[in-house]
Amino acid sequence: MIAVTKAVIPVAGLGTRFLPATKATPKEMLPIVDTPVIQYIVEEAVRAGLDDVLMITGRNKRALEDHFDVADQLEAALRAKDDEERLRLVQDATRLADVHYVRQGQPKGLGHAVLCASRHVGREPFAVLLGDDMIDRRDPLLTRMLEVRAQHGGSVVALMPVDAAHISMYGAAATELTGDSDVVRVTALVEKPAARDAPSNLAVIGRYVLDPAIFPVLAATPPGRGGEIQLTDAINTLAGGRIDDGGPVHGVVFTGRRYDTGDRAEYLRTIVRFAADRPDLGPDFLAWLREFVAEQDQPGGRPVSAEVRA
Repeated sequence: MIAVTKAVIPVAGLGTRFLPATKATPKEMLPIVDTPVIQYIVEEAVRAGLDDVLMITGRNKRALEDHFDVADQLEAALRAKDDEERLRLVQDATRLADVHYVRQGQPKGLGHAVLCASRHVGREPFAVLLGDDMIDRRDPLLTRMLEVRAQHGGSVVALMPVDAAHISMYGAAATELTGDSDVVRVTALVEKPAARDAPSNLAVIGRYVLDPAIFPVLAATPPGRGGEIQLTDAINTLAGGRIDDGGPVHGVVFTGRRYDTGDRAEYLRTIVRFAADRPDLGPDFLAWLREFVAEQDQPGGRPVSAEVRA
């Protein structure tokens, strides 16, 4: 069994839900407090032992490369100020992993973005982490998925129970039980089904561990929903195939903390959660937040005082 060492992060999307902020700034560079979303994603891959990271980029994504590159002028300025703490933060991003980049070129869907990684990945299994799907570091989902891959081979997808009313926003999995309470055998995947047509309430979320057999399948997969090449369609082909055609597809059922930073309201809630958890910010921030909520709950609501805003 070949160990998984490579992670692929598709980041070519335009981020239109966050316009105008994302007109010139990649959505993956939007900060959660003071750290961009993309850094959290790379840190997750590294914690799971994946230190070879390939980002599938598009136009106007240069800031991603700059963030993980050496910033000589900035580092020199911080040294001149003896600001060792911020210098360490800047250098940490540079030292995280061996990061590579390839452009998708045309926006043909997530399946096409993953296919763009084929030359870099070669004949090795690899992980895919979506750039707007954050998993809390206290919930080692990716590590568990790698364990399942090591045990069963084939591919592994992350599944999360969702309300039936929301299943049409995801790929939904038909599954069979296994001997592990958090692992199922995936027999079929349906991309964004209507609630009445969904095989279950288990939704595919943005973590995958894929066998390299996915690449020829993706190359032969026609455009599906939305006119795009769907990764879900290709994994569905593997799930219904023979073991020697890429192995089985298993799902890890995740019930931990996930943050959808591609949704504006959830992005704001994520910032609040992360700020509240910070020992350097949490106590003062929570005190302000309690006062703010109390004021809003009063009839008519009162604006936050100038003293609190300052």
